[in-house]
Amino acid sequence: MITGMNHTGFVVSDLERSVDFYTNTVGLKLVRRAERDGGPISRLLGYEDTRIKAAMLSFDGEDDHILELIEYVNPGSASRPTTERAVLGASHIAFNVTDIDATFDRLIAAGAIKLARPVEMSPDRVACYLQDPDGNWVELIEISE
Repeated sequence: MITGMNHTGFVVSDLERSVDFYTNTVGLKLVRRAERDGGPISRLLGYEDTRIKAAMLSFDGEDDHILELIEYVNPGSASRPTTERAVLGASHIAFNVTDIDATFDRLIAAGAIKLARPVEMSPDRVACYLQDPDGNWVELIEISE
């Protein structure tokens, strides 16, 4: 039986750059770092001699959902950059925000990839998609009460 959500994982090309983006720009906090190689991680991922570096991030007080950033050292990561939303595997993480326009501008200035400006989806909801520096999709949602 599935009992809840644990984490969302994004593959990144440069772990340090991504940790900087998600902590200093998005506002997440570094929970822990890990490096794994061989043995169980190789069996889990199905690659021989696997070596990964990872960082787990979350908001203060929100330990029930973690964003895991993974840099594959061996094997190296294949590139799949696209701005197409309707691509299988184009998953995303969504963040609630208070000032969507300012947040959007701050993320773009920090290296995020722009798709379109925020759009009013209903009278109480504005949203947009953008990509982090590696092309992982991020949704911003501002809900007025």
